[in-house]
Amino acid sequence: MTRLRRDPRAERTAIQVAGAARPRYDRTARRSSSGSGRPRRDPRAERAGQRVVGEARPRFDLSQVIRVEGPVIADTQPRATTTPAPPKILILEDPAFLVAVVPDAPGGRLSAHDRQVLGAARALAGREGAVALLTLGACEGPGPAGADRWIRLDDGTEAYDPAGRAARIAAALGGVKPRHILFPESLDGGDLARRVAVRMGEPLFTNAEVVAANGLVRPAKGRRVEQRIAPGLLATVAPDAVADYAGPPREARPVAVETEAASPAKLQILAAARVPADPATVPLALAEFVASAGNGITDLDTFRMLVAALRATPGASRVLCDAGLMPRHTQVGASGTVLAATCYFALGISGAPQHLQGVAGCEHVVAVNTDLHAAMFERAGLAIVQDAQIVMPALLRLLAQETGDTP
Repeated sequence: MTRLRRDPRAERTAIQVAGAARPRYDRTARRSSSGSGRPRRDPRAERAGQRVVGEARPRFDLSQVIRVEGPVIADTQPRATTTPAPPKILILEDPAFLVAVVPDAPGGRLSAHDRQVLGAARALAGREGAVALLTLGACEGPGPAGADRWIRLDDGTEAYDPAGRAARIAAALGGVKPRHILFPESLDGGDLARRVAVRMGEPLFTNAEVVAANGLVRPAKGRRVEQRIAPGLLATVAPDAVADYAGPPREARPVAVETEAASPAKLQILAAARVPADPATVPLALAEFVASAGNGITDLDTFRMLVAALRATPGASRVLCDAGLMPRHTQVGASGTVLAATCYFALGISGAPQHLQGVAGCEHVVAVNTDLHAAMFERAGLAIVQDAQIVMPALLRLLAQETGDTP
């Protein structure tokens, strides 16, 4: 078969625009000689077809344009939305052994430290072992955090009884007989781990900073040496030592355990209550809820009223601290204080790289800014595109309505 040889001069003459002073060519026209050819793209027409009508700023919907062999057309028909398939839940029917985790779980939810301990337990369990979460009362999301089994004990009495709580947990652990038992090295978790270790008569390896299948490592002698020990006993895990579990959700199958141990008949501690600290005087590094003001805040009096109404710890960006509008100890960022708060409320902060480093450890971030493309919005879980001077009085009115102090 013989293919006709192209004649570029004839093709160029065929698309020449007649009547022009200078030679001009219509490159969108098809070659009439063979009837084949592909039309040339018109990026401007394609971009115009993607533009969303009615927006003040140019916005483009990149999912509504279809390129075909011919003119560019816009797909105006609504497309069928497909719901993503739920993630597959991993089920471990017959594990070789158990790794038990006793979290703090304040308020029935796993803290960031608890999730890190579950990540350490997954490193010890490997593929053959299962992770069992032991809690007193309800707990949210044990499966996504990496638990294969869930041992839930009734909370029982509301009285402060650490000895009775340790007795019940020790009895439950004796019933399931795990190979490893992990606690968070926190105020409550560390105290509970030491009580359980004394009651079970087992040694306790505290403040482990490296957790692996072949052993645990902690600093000793003023961090001059490392102390290693083989797993298989009670241990507490230091904060930020192990990453969270990042795999698919596990089953978290409920497991019933009989506990025969009871609390002592006479409580040694008659009454105990947590006295909340004044959030205005709590150091930023220890604060749970921080509300910060940035360069977009002009009404600092309203900001201070909002911080007091929210019972938050005040913070600020470096711009306000350098200007003397906020104290230096309230500066948040790499050059100020690095936070580990549960919630961070950023008002009028664009999000400089140094500031984002300071809020990297926060669990939830809420940002208010007029700039839709602010870097803080990329870090925030909830973004409000509005002037902070409008948002702050609105929040104060809502808080007043909830407390019944409507002006």
